[in-house]
Amino acid sequence: MNVNNFRYNIYSRHLINKFGQKVYKLPVNLPGSCPNRDGTLGYGGCIFCDEQGSGFDALPNTLSVIEQLRQNKEYFRRRFNANKFIAYFQAFTNTYLPPAQFADNIKCAAEEADIVGISVSTRPDCISEEYLDILSRAQAEKNIDINIELGLQTVNYHTLKKINRGHTLAEFIDAVLRIHRRQFEVCTHLILNLPWDNMSDVIENAKIISALGTRYVKLHSLYIVRGTELGNMYERGEFEIISMNQYIRRIITFLEYLDPNIVIQRLVGKGPQNEVLFCNWDTSWWKIKQELERLLEAEDTWQGKKFDFLNGKALKRAWPNSIN
Repeated sequence: MNVNNFRYNIYSRHLINKFGQKVYKLPVNLPGSCPNRDGTLGYGGCIFCDEQGSGFDALPNTLSVIEQLRQNKEYFRRRFNANKFIAYFQAFTNTYLPPAQFADNIKCAAEEADIVGISVSTRPDCISEEYLDILSRAQAEKNIDINIELGLQTVNYHTLKKINRGHTLAEFIDAVLRIHRRQFEVCTHLILNLPWDNMSDVIENAKIISALGTRYVKLHSLYIVRGTELGNMYERGEFEIISMNQYIRRIITFLEYLDPNIVIQRLVGKGPQNEVLFCNWDTSWWKIKQELERLLEAEDTWQGKKFDFLNGKALKRAWPNSIN
C-alpha cells in the first residue's frame, strides 16, 4: 500500500515529517494581474477566473505582506497553538511583477519570524531565470524552504485553449524543468472535472506530473462564478457538470496512476461564498473527502496502485526477470 500504510500521501503528515511539527500556511493576498488579463497574452483571463484571482479566502490585498503574515500568524496561534508557518503567495500570478517588487515580497516573508517556508503561486509561462535567481538568493541567505505552485489545470491542450488558459502543456514542462534545476519543489494545480475532459485526461494528468517529478499536487473541483465567461456559458446551458460520484471516481483513478511519492495537498477545493452558480454539488467539501476515503478503503485501492508506466514499461512486461 501507500507510504506509511495510508491510502494516499497526506500533506499534513508530510509537513510534520519534514519540519518536525505541524506547520500552517499563511495566505498572502496581493493586488495583481496576469498576462492573460492585461493584453500581454489576452484579455479576460481564464473563463473560470473571477476578479479576486483565487484570493477570496484571505485578508484584504490592501495590507502589506508583513501585516498579512502577522495577522494570520496571530489567528493560527490562537486557534491551533501553531508555531511554524509557510508564507503562501496565493492570489493572481505572483511572479508577474517587476523583479524588484517580487524580490521585496520574498524578502519580507523570508525575514519574518517563525516562517520556515515560502510557497509562490504562479503560471507556467511566468517562470524565468531572473525570478528563479531571486528565489535562490533568498533560500541561500535565509536557509528557508521554497516551492513553486504552478496552475496547469489539465494536460489536455485542447481544453487549455477552450478555457482561455493562455499557455499550453509545453510551457508547464519548461517551467518544471527550470524549477527542478534550481532544486525547488513543484506543486501542480489540476481541475479534474473540467467539462471538456474525460477519464483519459485524468489518467494522463497523473502520468505526466509523475513523469516530471512533481512533489505536490492540489486538486480543485470546478466552481462557477456568476459574471465569468464560464458562468455565462453555464447559464446558457452550453455544457454539463459531471456528478459528484463521477468526480470522486476521477479522483480515485487519478490517485491510482499517481506516483506514491507525490504529496496530496488538497483533494477537493471550495469557491467564494458570493455569486457562485455551482460549487461542489451543494455539498460540504469534507463530506466529499469522507466519501472518497470510504471508497478507497472499501475497494482496497490506493495512490500508486497502477503506477507502472515509467522506466521501460514494455520491457518490464516482455522480460520481467532481466530488468533491474
